[in-house]
Amino acid sequence: QEKLVESGGGLVQPGGSLKLSCVAERIYGREVMAWYRQIPGQERELVAAVTDRRATNYTDSVKGRFTISRDDDKHAVYLQMNDLRPEDTAVYYCYANSVRWTASIPSRRVQIDYWGQGTQVTVSS
Repeated sequence: QEKLVESGGGLVQPGGSLKLSCVAERIYGREVMAWYRQIPGQERELVAAVTDRRATNYTDSVKGRFTISRDDDKHAVYLQMNDLRPEDTAVYYCYANSVRWTASIPSRRVQIDYWGQGTQVTVSS
């Protein structure tokens, strides 16, 4: 069964660091891997994304503090979070899409989106 398995969340003091990890099990053709976060009562927001060509994108509030990376040999994506702030407190979700092209003429792009179960990050003194 295809799934994303996250780890690395926890409690940290303001100014501290955490590294989130996510392993994609049996998910192939991963074009985009990303981290989202959600605060209760609010919409899920994109934190950072990385493409299969290593292009990255960050939400403004984490630029210069968070770094996203991926290791395709390990089927993994990581989020290094430095200088954490109380407003970073949220449930963080790993995301990956699986993209393939059909053999039909014309070929069609087929995408399936996958989400992890979420990992809690709490920044508090």
